[in-house]
Amino acid sequence: MARRAAVTGIGVVAPNGLGTAAYWSATVSGHSGIGRVTRFDPASYPVRLAGEVPDFVDGQHIPGRLLAQTDRMTRLALAASDWAVADAGADGSTWPDYLVSVVTAGGFGGFEFGQRELESLWREDGGQVSAYQSFAWFYAVNTGQISIRHGTRGPGSVFVTEQAGGLDGLAQARRLIEAGGEAVFAGGFDSALCPWGWVAQIASGRLSTCEDPDRAFLPFDEEARGYIPGEGGAMLVLEDAEAAAARGARSYGEIAGYGATFDPRPGSDRPPGLARAIRLALADAGLAPEQIGVVFADASGLPDQDRREAAAINEVFGAATVPVCTPKTMTGRLCAGGAALDVATALLSLRDGVLPPSANAVRPAPDYRLDLVGPRPRRVDVDNALILARGYGGFNAALVVRKPTETGTRTKEEQWTR
Repeated sequence: MARRAAVTGIGVVAPNGLGTAAYWSATVSGHSGIGRVTRFDPASYPVRLAGEVPDFVDGQHIPGRLLAQTDRMTRLALAASDWAVADAGADGSTWPDYLVSVVTAGGFGGFEFGQRELESLWREDGGQVSAYQSFAWFYAVNTGQISIRHGTRGPGSVFVTEQAGGLDGLAQARRLIEAGGEAVFAGGFDSALCPWGWVAQIASGRLSTCEDPDRAFLPFDEEARGYIPGEGGAMLVLEDAEAAAARGARSYGEIAGYGATFDPRPGSDRPPGLARAIRLALADAGLAPEQIGVVFADASGLPDQDRREAAAINEVFGAATVPVCTPKTMTGRLCAGGAALDVATALLSLRDGVLPPSANAVRPAPDYRLDLVGPRPRRVDVDNALILARGYGGFNAALVVRKPTETGTRTKEEQWTR
């Protein structure tokens, strides 16, 4: 029997909550973290709203000696990794060498790091450096810092597939567990709330210019006009389900299935690949469509993209047959961090039997034919959840999580008192 990858620890850094408990409480209550940018002056830009992580004090949440070696994305990831391993109740000193790994994902986080390095080089010698070199080196540093901090010596991986990266990384973590790994730190983080990152995102033409935080980001809505960017993400600790149960660890659920595809070039006659990614993930999990209790949508907020995603969901599940959640409406799109955060949210939904609301979803477009969870949470006992993510350039990913199938589950009373 194949080894199963159980999630035993979760660490969250999000615009509407610092820490898993704070984030989940805010999300279930429909509290949004979207507001006017404060990390720089946005007055001269057409986009002025973002999902910023509040109350994150660098020197308080990570050692001061690391400040000079890291930027905000890495600091957020380091804090979340600390919280995830504490939540898992794991003792890193007992982990065997070379059997604990780190898999991370990022997309825009290198902008802030690159801006700092470019400014430094420009001041010193007037030279220039390749943005791609800055990004590649930065992501390697991000994974390496987590590995050093927790003493891991297993394989390290970095995925740069934009929003899809958070799911791609968790799928790789599952493979490492199946191959005999003891534990894996896996997740995604991004933070590009700096002038260079801001201009790059605005240039995509996908951002909402609305200045009302309650109406700026409305996926699947009649007034959808683009998305609001954000920062943050989630770090998960994955372990072999049998080994985790043997040590008495609690399991939030298991990574049960995964599928990935790539869209054909624009203008071709071939269909988008999201529906096929969903079918691949279901087949990998050994599930039929009717066994999925909720879909956490990619939710781009762009009408054409929303229409394609709705079409893919309806193609696989049928029109308005499965609840669809869009918790990103309370955080903004966090690039690779958003998909990892959606996985954490889905696991918490499985644990507590509640689907988070879609903030401000009061006028969903009827032609999408989706059972969109509205502005109030929905109480539903769900066994399996599907998370979708699409990365800029054509990446599609789908991930299935399910409730724990062995020992280590909690009663409803225990779940609600956590």
